[in-house]
This record gives sequence, structure tokens and C-alpha cells, in this order.
Amino acid sequence: MGRRRTTNHGLPPGLHMKGERYYHVTTTTPRKWTPLGRNRARALLEWARIEGTEPDPNVRTFDVIAQRYEREVMPTKAPRTQKDNLIELDRLRAVFGRMLIEAIKPHHVRGYLDKRGQTAKARANREKALLSHVFNKAREWGYTDAPNPCQGVKGFTEAGRDRYVTDDEFKAVRDQADPTVRDAMDLALLTGQRPADVLKILRTDIRDGALFIAQNKTGAKRAIEIVGELADVLKRITSRPRVRQSAYLIQDDDGKPLSLLALRGRFDKARKAAGVSFQFRDIRAKTASDTGDLGHSQRLLGHKNREMTEHYVRERIGQRVKPLR
Repeated sequence: MGRRRTTNHGLPPGLHMKGERYYHVTTTTPRKWTPLGRNRARALLEWARIEGTEPDPNVRTFDVIAQRYEREVMPTKAPRTQKDNLIELDRLRAVFGRMLIEAIKPHHVRGYLDKRGQTAKARANREKALLSHVFNKAREWGYTDAPNPCQGVKGFTEAGRDRYVTDDEFKAVRDQADPTVRDAMDLALLTGQRPADVLKILRTDIRDGALFIAQNKTGAKRAIEIVGELADVLKRITSRPRVRQSAYLIQDDDGKPLSLLALRGRFDKARKAAGVSFQFRDIRAKTASDTGDLGHSQRLLGHKNREMTEHYVRERIGQRVKPLR
């Protein structure tokens, strides 16, 4: 039987504290000390992982719940959303981490928004939305029955993008772009897909006379008929001689898939040379606006309802109306 503790009586067996740091300590010799950091809640979670047990259910800090959210909820989200959530969660932890979940009140949320909004209003809104979801999960998991503190706390008004890309602007940037960016621009225009979905298209996605795409954001699946200009673009891309072939349609000079960061850098260079200011993501809106058929646009872009497509188009080219006479 191990020796009785003389200090830190609230810690479970195998969790010790030296100075300001927590350690997991094995019972076998030689004893192994594994550092777990200074944060008590995180140390308890890591101790539970090592010991293969559950952390103390009485530990109800935001940090503990955020860790569970990260383990159980985040993996169900799209990769890009997971990446954004991890950054947002770290910011929330820095402020609310040590607070008991039920101690977070609306005035705390308001204060967080006001301070964060001084430099990043849109990000502040996203972080508030994540805080709200984490809190709702805490209620579901039984950590608290307190009302959600985000309820009734108004976020910042965001102006949606209303940029319409004309044919001349598109051509001007395309003319300045390298072949890889031209490929990406053409595919984005003809398919109406988001940048990340364009970059992940594989050669094997071309089959049975269609281009098969599963959207990252919504999971919507599309089989776009390979006809007209799209057929010409795909033939151009797949028949182009490469030093090294990649499984991806959009690839860099080494045959590796082009990353979003690399696409942005190359596209920025082309639009700067062309003297045009639109963003790559605006090409999707151009596709929606240029079909001339809202039903076609809705199906192509993967919107759940027609109203979403109507809003998407109207914000950029205006609502079409008849003159007085």
C-alpha cells in the first residue's frame, strides 16, 4: 500500500504536484514522473487518460468541458471547421478556462465580445457561437442546468460579401495566372464549388461521364455532367504532360496537391498584376449569378433551399425588376 498523502489530499492516486506543476507518477520502480502542466483541470484529464479512468465529475470548469467537446464533438465536423474550432477554443480557454461552467454569465460574454470585437468582430461572433455550443453540450452532459449565458447577448452585425465578378475581371486575372491557377479558376467557375472542394478533386472522381464531388462544408454530393466547356477543361488538365503525375487534378510543379495557402498566394499575385480586387471565393457567386436559372444554381452549388440561392445572387447583381413602363 502506498504512503498516505501529507499534502494535496484532493488529488487522485498517481497524481502529484511539485511546485506549481502536476505529474503522473507510476507505482512501479523506477518510478516514472510524467509532467502534466500547471493547469489542474487539464492535469486531471491527462491523468484520467493515462490511468484509463474518468476524471472527477465534480471538476466542472470550462476547460474540462472544452476538452471533452474537443474529443467527442469536433471529430464529427468538417476538417476546416475543426481547424477553426481549435483556434477559437484556445481563445475561449484563455479567458474562461478556469471558470466553473455555471459561473459564466451573460455579462462575461458581453465583455468578451466587446474586447475581442475591437480587432476582429467576425471572429468574435464565431467564438461566441462556439462558446454557446460548448455550453449547450455541458447542459446535455449534466455538468450544469444553468441557462446558456450567450442567450440574448447580441453579436456584431456582419456585412455579407456582395462582390460580383464580371467576365472582363475574371479574364484579366486568369490571363495573369500560372497554368495551375487557371485550372483551378476554370474548375471553380464551371462547377460552382468552394476553393477547398476544387483543390481536393481527384482524377478518380472523373468517371461514368460525370465529375463527382462531396462538399467539405455540408457533405452535399454532386455528380456534374462532363459536357461543354467542363469537358474541354478536364481534357486539358488530364492530358497535360507532367514531370510527376499526382492523383489530384490541381497540383504544383512537384506533382503534389496544391494547398489553399499556395492557391491564395498565387491567385493574389495574379490579381495584383491584373489590378483587380476580387477573391477566389467570389468565383462561386459568379457561377450562381451567371446561370440565369436559380434552380440550376441551387442544384450546382448544393444549397439546401432556393431562398439561399436567391439571397446569394441578389446580394451581388441586385434583384431583377421591370421598369415602370
